[in-house]
Amino acid sequence: MGYLPERFPALRGRTRWLARSLFVLMCLICLLTGVSSPVALMLGILLALLLGNPFLQLTQAATGILLKLSVVGLGFGMSIHQAVAASQDGFLLTVISIASTLGLGALLALRMGINRHAGQLIASGTAICGGSAIAAVAPVIKASHRDMSVALGVVFILNSIALLVFPVVGNWLLMTQEQFGLWAAIAIHDTSSVVGASVSYGEEALAIATTVKLGRALWIIPLSLLLAVVSGGSLRRISIPWFIGLFIVAMLINSFVPAVQGISADIVEWSKRGLVLTLFLIGSTMTRDLLTSVGLRPMLYGFSLWMVIALVSLGLILSNF
Repeated sequence: MGYLPERFPALRGRTRWLARSLFVLMCLICLLTGVSSPVALMLGILLALLLGNPFLQLTQAATGILLKLSVVGLGFGMSIHQAVAASQDGFLLTVISIASTLGLGALLALRMGINRHAGQLIASGTAICGGSAIAAVAPVIKASHRDMSVALGVVFILNSIALLVFPVVGNWLLMTQEQFGLWAAIAIHDTSSVVGASVSYGEEALAIATTVKLGRALWIIPLSLLLAVVSGGSLRRISIPWFIGLFIVAMLINSFVPAVQGISADIVEWSKRGLVLTLFLIGSTMTRDLLTSVGLRPMLYGFSLWMVIALVSLGLILSNF
């Protein structure tokens, strides 16, 4: 099934104008009203699948910048003491989950006949931080554009499902704020959906999930180094997530500069709105080409890997590991 303008050529001009108008309107609605993260994501997906994204290249460029700014802004709502405590609680589980996900990913890729580079990218995205890890690892291992597109497609689809499903499961299991925040940080791929799911669950869950997830994202560096050595890639291509340092600076300012605390709540609120807009933009990039480029086998591989890490980490967290 194609986009509406492809199926009805006479409507192309009107549909393009309608898509642009709706895109701008939905951006304003997400930024200025109480639209939730899951709703924003679904609005973006529906717009992309029905009318197409009229600003696709601009959306892809803006999404990463807006996500980073929103995450840094959330730092003004957290204390450094809270962050240290959350990082300590999640450190061991983070190490275990990353190592086991990468190991299991390598075994599953061999059994399922997955392309080596595509398998490494999907496993890296599942183990650490979704699209950011894939974007960081791809040039290091010299992955093709095709492998990168497949990996991003798999992670994007599973990431969208996680944002919608995790809060429902958390409420059904009566998970505490701490338990849910830790589970979201471990088992949801991208930072955007980790924060989006946690926002709807509670302030404590948000603080824990954001802190643990950003700490997890730092593992991009040693993973990239390891893959560069193993695959004979280039160390010069390793990227460092500098915005995590700005997030820590924001927490330090909020913790030790009383003058800023008067406006911290406003910064955090606008950061949450920015995150909701980010999720709409992410949803609007789910084009038909993205969906058809994934393929059944890589999708099953990514889903299997994700299910294992989600269920095992859930069991460990609920058992107070």
